[in-house]
Amino acid sequence: MQTLILNNGVEMPALGLGVFQTPPDETRAAVTAALELGYRHIDTAAAYGNEREVGQAIRVSAVPRDDIFIETKIWISDYGYDETLHGFDKSAAKLGVDRIDLLILHQALPSDFDKTLAAYRALERLLADGKVRAIGVSNFMVDHLTALLDTTTVVPAVNQLEIHPYFQQRAVLDFDDEHGILNQAWSPIGGITFYPGYGEERRSVLEDPAVTAIAEAHGKSPAQVLLRWGIQQGRSVIPKSTKRHRIAENIDVFGFALTADELKSLDALETGRRGGPEPSDITLAAYGRAIPGA
Repeated sequence: MQTLILNNGVEMPALGLGVFQTPPDETRAAVTAALELGYRHIDTAAAYGNEREVGQAIRVSAVPRDDIFIETKIWISDYGYDETLHGFDKSAAKLGVDRIDLLILHQALPSDFDKTLAAYRALERLLADGKVRAIGVSNFMVDHLTALLDTTTVVPAVNQLEIHPYFQQRAVLDFDDEHGILNQAWSPIGGITFYPGYGEERRSVLEDPAVTAIAEAHGKSPAQVLLRWGIQQGRSVIPKSTKRHRIAENIDVFGFALTADELKSLDALETGRRGGPEPSDITLAAYGRAIPGA
């Protein structure tokens, strides 16, 4: 497994298993399969409702806890200094761990950014106290990052973003690179384009002729090509699946390399169309919900 070094020196596996929208009753089996197949990075979130099952799979695994990189997220309902400290306690208890490897803020919440800043200061406190090894953010745009860097002390280690060839967010990627923030791709194979609720078109990057041609040339699947595209450009990728054969396929991306021309052809697929919600649409009124304790 290739690893990446975060801006505070912490080592993180470049590829992990994501469990977004994975039902709790399927999460434990998916994480168990991933750990058996060589994954050492699991990405979950308080809002996913499956942290407990992630923790259960980790505890019964033959893989030592110290060899597993656990990443989770604080939801907007737990923003604020004291609220975020409590959010950590809830996540740690569900995961069954004393320390979380990477803890990030799930959304920028621009409609109440003071709460976001207070939440990030709580992450800084957790980092200083050794309760987390690294801290970061998710779905933060350049203006959010600029405001955060202007008023806090610790530069985020990670910014988790929707990144796939159809939606590349190059301005954010470049800003992160300039400031030593690692870009981490959620929906790295464009799976969000299959989800209902974000427009009528259900276009799949997996079926794009440019992608399938490269896959055929390397004897790989389209998903493997898209994951390789992200990894080869220095990003972390966290594909999700509950199917063991897909979980196995998604980690088998370190034995081949895309050519410069192939990378360019994938870069050229940019549509400028976001699959997930606009960060500015995330408000407490629309998306706030209580996160239960352990």
